[in-house]
Amino acid sequence: MGGQYEFDKESFRFRKVTRSIWSFVKKAVAWFSVSVSMAVVIYLVFAAFFSTDTEKQLRRENRLFEQMYPEMRRRASLVGDVVEDLSRRDDEIYEQIFHAGAPMVNPSSSFDMVFGSDSIPDKDLVEYTWQKAESLSREASRTEENFLRTFAALSASRGKLPPMRAPLEGITYARIGAGTGEKLNPFYKVMTRHDGLDIIAPQGEKVYASAAGTVRDVIRDGKGLGNVVEIDHGNGYVTRYAHLSDIVVMKGQRVPAGKQIAKVGISGNSFAPHLHYEVLHDGQPADPTAYLFASLSPQAYADMIYMSISTGQSLD
Repeated sequence: MGGQYEFDKESFRFRKVTRSIWSFVKKAVAWFSVSVSMAVVIYLVFAAFFSTDTEKQLRRENRLFEQMYPEMRRRASLVGDVVEDLSRRDDEIYEQIFHAGAPMVNPSSSFDMVFGSDSIPDKDLVEYTWQKAESLSREASRTEENFLRTFAALSASRGKLPPMRAPLEGITYARIGAGTGEKLNPFYKVMTRHDGLDIIAPQGEKVYASAAGTVRDVIRDGKGLGNVVEIDHGNGYVTRYAHLSDIVVMKGQRVPAGKQIAKVGISGNSFAPHLHYEVLHDGQPADPTAYLFASLSPQAYADMIYMSISTGQSLD
């Protein structure tokens, strides 16, 4: 006979055991739960007493990092103190040279003052947005007018471009000193007319022609602007490079754009090594920053304009 039987104590007989599907399911679930629990216990016991190569390596690295961490903290603190001290010294040097505070990390961020703060109450949002849109529209109109004048000037000059190349490589806003206008003279401490752009550079850095042209004059002098090279670019444009050393071009020489003409020096009345760079149009001094946008990104150009305007003391 197949199947399972059990003894019935009331009738004193054996009867066949019948099982429902639910009892089978309950046994299966119980068996599965016990199996999973046993597997977890076995894994935990194995993990507690046995380690893989990866785990051993990670433990060694963690112990090494725990040993290195105090030293890293000490060095980080030391570096922070050194950076803070250098920053303070830089501020003091900048103050001594320019009689102004050192530049911000992002000077063009101050342009936000034109529009006000972006953190404004909801009730003023519409008016603020309208004012900002109006301001941007005016700026766009002025930009379009400038482009039209530029295209007209280029057409009239038969395609010859003005001097738009930077005279030094790698110019950043932090290297920009005083621009054109009334600036404090570093020697006499009085306001005088400054007709060029001071570009801070180490002595010996190469100076390049900002456009193709003919060397109009080479001056070697121990006073005033010191050693000077002037290049005639045609269409009334002349560039002047002052306080030079090691001039490598001659008067009357034809030079292409980007040709090295000299090195940065400290000749003449120069407060520190730098390049004094001028752009003249029809004999009148122009703002050199207006001709350098082709060599810079929009952000760098905006920062450079800010620096040239805000620096109150020239270096010559």
